[in-house]
Amino acid sequence: MKLHRHLCASTLELAKSVLVNHRVLDHELATAFEENPKWGKRDRSFVAESLFEVTRWRRAHSFLVDSEETQSLLCAQWILMGYELPEWCTYNGLPAEDILARQALLAEQPRAVRQSIPDWLDQLGEKELGEKWEPQLSALNQKPSVFLRVNTLLSTVEDTLDWLSEHNVQASRIEGHPHALALEPGKILPKSLRLDGRIEIQDPSSQYIAPLLDPQPGQRIIDACSGAGGKALHLAALSNNEARVFAMDVDQKKLKQLQYRAKRARATAISPKPITETIHVDFADVADALLIDSPCSGLGTLKRQPDLKWRLKPSSLDRVRSIQAELLENYPQMLKSGGKLLYATCSILPSENQDQITKLMEKHPGKYRLLSQHNLLPSETGHDGFHASLLIKEA
Repeated sequence: MKLHRHLCASTLELAKSVLVNHRVLDHELATAFEENPKWGKRDRSFVAESLFEVTRWRRAHSFLVDSEETQSLLCAQWILMGYELPEWCTYNGLPAEDILARQALLAEQPRAVRQSIPDWLDQLGEKELGEKWEPQLSALNQKPSVFLRVNTLLSTVEDTLDWLSEHNVQASRIEGHPHALALEPGKILPKSLRLDGRIEIQDPSSQYIAPLLDPQPGQRIIDACSGAGGKALHLAALSNNEARVFAMDVDQKKLKQLQYRAKRARATAISPKPITETIHVDFADVADALLIDSPCSGLGTLKRQPDLKWRLKPSSLDRVRSIQAELLENYPQMLKSGGKLLYATCSILPSENQDQITKLMEKHPGKYRLLSQHNLLPSETGHDGFHASLLIKEA
């Protein structure tokens, strides 16, 4: 297979932006696609696979090529993809035959090298998860599939399957997730279908969260960290638009995106609210149910965001734990006595999850009763890693 010089140069610039300048991979890739409308489906696939996999396997590739230079890492990726490097593709690393030969030696390397993760994060993961840590790394280093949630406000699962099939998109149900569909591995959803409103792209583990609140008609539900509103949309659908869902976030752009998505999905139950410093006082004792889908490390989503592990620092993890504790201290003021509190993250670290709930209950004895805790580990589910703790506010 031949490499095209222009595509390789563009991919190298993207890789430098992500690996050297610590830009967000998804954003860089989306911008590149917008700026290069002449790239065909095959071109986009080549650029995306090259960028995601060199980011995912950055440290392992560094061992294979005996270099940390971005161009060398990218060349190692292309060799592993089966490409023969042309003469113009020079790099500061080992020749192709040596790179392929060194693959057999990867299994003998320290876990942080063979699983391609920073040393400090590997040590932290082992400290917190013990023998469960390496299976999570193996699962999170797999290529992700595309998962959908059927919007029951507009369609049924069966009708959606038929609709997708009519557009040559094959999908299948996922056991244990009544509204989830999986595309065939390696397949993507055409943009026209993504914008239809009948489906949302959402991982099954993320879809597991909102039903834990069991939203009922007439309830007032607060999604206190809604972002662009994936779970708020799910709550609206679960209540058949008969609850009122206040979707709150500090980012106005995300709330505007949510307004667009809600209109598209016919989710009339949703009321976006910008977060202010006094929001928890302004909405005191209002909610029958409160979802705190907290800021977190995002380690459960490394399949889709492999750049996170290189951007994350110990100091940023400390900061996010502090934010989590602050949210748990203040935001339940918005919850009525007897209301349900659901704390969730897309992290797999106990220090961000059940440990935060333990500290909350120890600080406020008798104020909360724990109903259930759910650790959705990628090695066990095959999906993103999530945590959810469901509590009742007793007083």
